[in-house]
Amino acid sequence: MIETREKAPPARERTFMSKGTILVIDDEKDLIELVRYNLVKEDFDVIVASDGRSGLEIATKHKPDLIVLDLMMPGMDGLQVCRQLRSDERSSRIPLIMLTAKAAEADRVVGLEMGADDYVSKPFSPRELVARVKAVLRRTHPQDDAPGQVIRRGDLVLDVDRHEVTVKGNPISLTATEFRILQFFVSRPGRVLTRDEIINAALGRDSSVFDRTIDVHITAIRKKLGDGGEKIETVRGFGYKLRD
Repeated sequence: MIETREKAPPARERTFMSKGTILVIDDEKDLIELVRYNLVKEDFDVIVASDGRSGLEIATKHKPDLIVLDLMMPGMDGLQVCRQLRSDERSSRIPLIMLTAKAAEADRVVGLEMGADDYVSKPFSPRELVARVKAVLRRTHPQDDAPGQVIRRGDLVLDVDRHEVTVKGNPISLTATEFRILQFFVSRPGRVLTRDEIINAALGRDSSVFDRTIDVHITAIRKKLGDGGEKIETVRGFGYKLRD
């Protein structure tokens, strides 16, 4: 089922410009209303879908600024939705926060491997979710990137303004978080970067970070870069570096 966009709670006059459009995909009606109400209060426009298939349709049609996706849904579950979002060029770069009752590290790793940018476990505070939404948008829609900046490292080219990556002229599809991590590496070739430095620069301290978060993202980046992924070296006991 597809529901229409909600502009604001009836009792509150909207006086600010929208901070962006959020798509919420969840089969729990009460939770949808709670999330929608709190996001609209913070001047976000909200579109909701109560199942995975309609969520995919909305994502490709409306191209929201961020997606909040429930993992456990009947029919097409959140992982299937995430996989299809990331495989479709129209939605592959949309930031995504996975929402689920599963809190085990293994489940969070699976979500990140599928391309999620952050992970919030139920039960959660609405304020926490709104803070996560703002944090992901800050790091995936940065305001301080130099316009038109293009970074070249051999066959690897990053167009910062367009958020595009190519290797030997072939386009590489990265999630917003993967792009930020790779940008941090190519801006500092040859330098050993600790996990804390990568977290601060590319993810932010207000993200949902645990021991394997960075490792999972870097594994995904290496895989997508193909042979070029070998340039990202593991420095045991310290972190990672991009071979100069």
